[in-house]
Order: sequence, then structure tokens, then C-alpha cells
Amino acid sequence: MSKHMKAVRSVVGQPLELISLERPSPGPGQVLIRVKAAGVNRPDLIQRAGRYPPPPGAPDTLGLEASGWVEAVGAGVTSWTVGEAVTALLPGGGYAEYALAPEGSVLPAPPSLSLLEAAGLPETVLTVWNNVFEMGRLKPGETFLVHGGASGIGTTAIQIAAAWGAVVYATAGSDTKSRLCETLGARRGINYRTEDFEDIIKSAGGADLILDMVGAPYFDKNLNILRDMGRLSYIAFLHGAKVEADISRIMMKRLTITGSTLRIRTEAYKAHLASGVRDHVWPMIGSGRFRPLVDSVFPLAEANAAHERMESGDHAGKIILEVTRD
Repeated sequence: MSKHMKAVRSVVGQPLELISLERPSPGPGQVLIRVKAAGVNRPDLIQRAGRYPPPPGAPDTLGLEASGWVEAVGAGVTSWTVGEAVTALLPGGGYAEYALAPEGSVLPAPPSLSLLEAAGLPETVLTVWNNVFEMGRLKPGETFLVHGGASGIGTTAIQIAAAWGAVVYATAGSDTKSRLCETLGARRGINYRTEDFEDIIKSAGGADLILDMVGAPYFDKNLNILRDMGRLSYIAFLHGAKVEADISRIMMKRLTITGSTLRIRTEAYKAHLASGVRDHVWPMIGSGRFRPLVDSVFPLAEANAAHERMESGDHAGKIILEVTRD
């Protein structure tokens, strides 16, 4: 086996570049994956812009999720054997022919999916599980609103929440994307360019939980439409992070506002989330109630084009980089 591998290098202000790097070796508790495909996520673009440095010890190359086959395991690893098809949440380094993952962040590739589809699961599904179900405490029968419904996070959240038994609404940037949200399980897709989601959700009786990646422009509207004891969960702030709040409204309605990022959490916490996903979401995939939506697939050498696709906002679902053609 070659001691080197192809990987994508990111330098602030420059195009992504395919280079040769030394192939990593697994340390204690680590799994080395021969990568079939990697998911493209917005944090990759933010890191590329120099605003999201990797945590200590993580690779400085991009890529927070990947699928492939177990190539080798480090000391103490008992859950995985060489040759198994897997998908994994990564601290970085997924845009490469080989990637390291902590044992607890590795999941079996669902047999009903291709490895291209499986590559787009871990970052998205664990983010949804953490914010919608662990922190957001979504219950069957509750009303759930997800902003950015046609994104990778949005298409995932809609399907899982609908399979969970929630009443789902979603905002999106066109009528076509709004109808897509409805085909995935949303009761109503709302074109935020031509419709007022506040009026529509108020008419529906309000929301129990909102998943927001927009940020400041939606803050007041979100508070207005939340029911008593409602929850507002932030996973991004694409259009602004600073808001001015009337605390009395939060107190009177007994609202909970949370926010989180996944990458900086401990390996133990990520393993906890992965266990919950395996127990609750993987059966949804097996029964056909949830399937990741793939927008497009690009070869690893065309990572720049994949990022341009995400930056355009025209995508619906996950953008995938195909690393090897096996």
C-alpha cells in the first residue's frame, strides 16, 4: 500500500488544490477508513474562508463526514473489523483517500443505501438528532418548523421528524423547493420570498420547536410564533448573529433558546449521539421512512465546483464528493 494519498488542501483566499499527503495511521481508539465518498457541508466553506479553524488535534484538511471501508484499526478498537462498509463523523480530513475517525463516531453503512448516499449522513443526521431530539425534545404530535428546508440539514430534519410523528413545516427559497419539502413529509412548504411564514404558522396554531440556521432576521418572528414552552434551536446564523431581545416575551411564554456546534464536542458525546442515531434513525432508513436526498456528486478533483454549488444556494439536499470509483 502506498504511504501517500490524494487529499484536498484549503488555503484561505485560494482555490482548493488536490495534493499528495502522507497516509495516516490509526492510533489507539481510531479507525482508518478507505474513503469512497465525503459529504460537503457549510462548515467546510467557513473553514476554507478562515473563520472556522479545526479543533486541536484535528486534520487541517476539509471534510467532516465520509463513507468507505475499514482499512485498519488502532489499539483497543473492538467494534469494527477490516473490510466493513461504514460511514463516520470526522474531526476533519474527509476530502482524502483515507481518513481517521474515533471508534465511537463510526456507524455501519446502511445496506439499503449506496456509499455515495451514506457519505452524507453523519454530520447532518447527528446535528439533527442533537438539536431536534436531544436538546429540542421534539415529541410526536408537536409542531416543528425547520428553516432552510431544502438544505441537507433541512431535508434530513423534515423526514426524521415526520417519521417521528411530528407535524412539520419548512421554509425554502422557491416554490419548487417548497413542494420538495412537502414530498419529504412537510405538511406545508413555505416560500419565504413570497410568503410570510409568521402568518402561516400562527394560523396553524404556532410551533413547539423551531430549527433555525438563518439567524438574526428571523429571531423576532420565531419568538412570535412559538407556543408556550416552545423551543428555538440555532445551528447557524447565515444572515447575522446579533439580535436585540425583549426578555419579558421569553419569560412570559417560558421559552427555551439553545444553540450548538458539533465539531468541538467531545468524542464521548459524539459517540453518545451516534448510538442514539443507530438506535432510532437507522431503523427509519431500513424501513424506507428516511432516505438522504443527494443533490449532486462531484469527483474529488472538482471540489471547487462542489463548493460553488453550495455557495450558489441552488442545491437541494446533500452535495457529495466521490473520492474513489470502486
